[in-house]
Amino acid sequence: MSLLFLSPTIVSGDPTIEPYEADVLISNGKITTISKPPGDKSFLQDKEDIRKIESKGWVLSPGFIDLHAHSDLYLLTNPDHEAKISQGCTTEVIGQDGISYSPIHNQQQLKSIREQIAGWNGNPSPEDYPELGLFEWKSVKEYLDCLERNKTATNVAYLVPQGNLRLLAVGPWDQIATPEEISSQTEELRKAMNEGAVGMSSGLTYTPGMYASTSELGSLCRVLAEEYPGAYYAPHHRSYGFKAIESYAEMLGLGRMTGCPIHLTHATLNFSENKGKAPVLLSMIDSARESGVDVTLDTYPYLPGCTTLAALLPSWASSGGPEETLKRLNDEITREKIRTAVEVTGCDGGHGIPTNWDEIGIGSANHPSIKHYSGRRVSEVAKAENKLPIQVFFEILIKDKLATSCLMHIGNEENVRQIMCHHTHCSGSDAILHGKGTHPRAYGTFPRYLGHYSRELELLSLNEMISHLTSRPAKRLGIYPSRGLIQEDSFADLVLFNPETIKDKATFENPKLKAEGIRFVLVNGEIAMDEGRLNGNRGGKVLRRRKEEGKVV
Repeated sequence: MSLLFLSPTIVSGDPTIEPYEADVLISNGKITTISKPPGDKSFLQDKEDIRKIESKGWVLSPGFIDLHAHSDLYLLTNPDHEAKISQGCTTEVIGQDGISYSPIHNQQQLKSIREQIAGWNGNPSPEDYPELGLFEWKSVKEYLDCLERNKTATNVAYLVPQGNLRLLAVGPWDQIATPEEISSQTEELRKAMNEGAVGMSSGLTYTPGMYASTSELGSLCRVLAEEYPGAYYAPHHRSYGFKAIESYAEMLGLGRMTGCPIHLTHATLNFSENKGKAPVLLSMIDSARESGVDVTLDTYPYLPGCTTLAALLPSWASSGGPEETLKRLNDEITREKIRTAVEVTGCDGGHGIPTNWDEIGIGSANHPSIKHYSGRRVSEVAKAENKLPIQVFFEILIKDKLATSCLMHIGNEENVRQIMCHHTHCSGSDAILHGKGTHPRAYGTFPRYLGHYSRELELLSLNEMISHLTSRPAKRLGIYPSRGLIQEDSFADLVLFNPETIKDKATFENPKLKAEGIRFVLVNGEIAMDEGRLNGNRGGKVLRRRKEEGKVV
């Protein structure tokens, strides 16, 4: 069936094109005709099976692109993908923060990864999803094939996780990589890129990727720069707190040193120590760009961050993987060393700043005896349970086997707004979808950009803000103009919304409330949201980099 949107206001994704009214015909997954009224309607003559959607007063924009998604398992286990489809997201980039489920060589490595990031994605049993082939892959190709075989609600692209590369070559330990081990990592990177990955991610506050030196990272970035034009490196750098500026400088230096495009992911300046420092970061980015480095960034439109509770541990306590970490947590002497690092001196897991338990919210605790901790601050639970906050911290980590997420209420609004307005800024939700006590960005990121920051605060015009959510990330990903732009022959990834009412509804108390004001969402021409209701259609495609063509399709 063809679709005809009648007289919507088109915000094309290109900020140099003023919004305009036109009829838009969708056929065979693409935009086939854009006709400005009262234009010639002859293009409809041979269309017998057509659905007409009255759209006057509504905005039709390209589908929103999430450059930092954690949907690696949810695309399979929750195929309707309510969180993303309901807010107009049609394309996602996964494999983030340097650790994900491929490539791996054996089941022991996969087991370790599954346990380590259970707080992000859960740790579902393959037996509960026998039809999916869950965790039967090893290579990036096999993982992408699994997504493709099961069909995805959104389009999806994959970054090679640098932590996986190090795990395969060096193991989970804090040790210097030998030249042979670095060579092994570059070969694994080439294999993954040749199988369709679009770039590489790092999580340099997470094991084992955090143990890599700058020169080790440079060897990997140089492969991307020299052999895979258009691919990029997306680092979660070494500190967002005490040494945030220095950590950003290291990543920009990698771009200068290797020529690799750098995409600074969830580019925040959190913690009170960084208040007012956004101009410093932005001037560093501008300087790097002026010297020829291809730099972009993404952010989420909220103050608090979200990660795993175990991420607050010092890196030495996480060396060796989850089993070794839990052994340390069960040793009284080692626990005291961890307490000192977390609460007194500040450690790399806490971004160099002593942890303030008033700022740490507990995500979804899973063990029956601590489920009632979910959604509360650590300090609040400690007071109610007549325990020290560090005791609550250790209790959760041990009982949940490190599989608990947390919210860090540490943001700075002035920094958020200034970074959001930068000319390289793109959208990225960094949304953890697993658990009841998640972050509201899982359901609210894109409507919040449009409703709160564009309409209410007038920080950016609607036309400009749409480009941040569509064409800019599409260009970074290498899929523009076939996606991220409304023009004839582009793929029909589209959102029809009311510019006066679009609004995020999710809160920290009720984080899974769907947004308002979105009427239709199309993915490759397939209707995924119809008159405000999800219908379960999965029209997404796996977007793979084709080395022979040097582009992502």
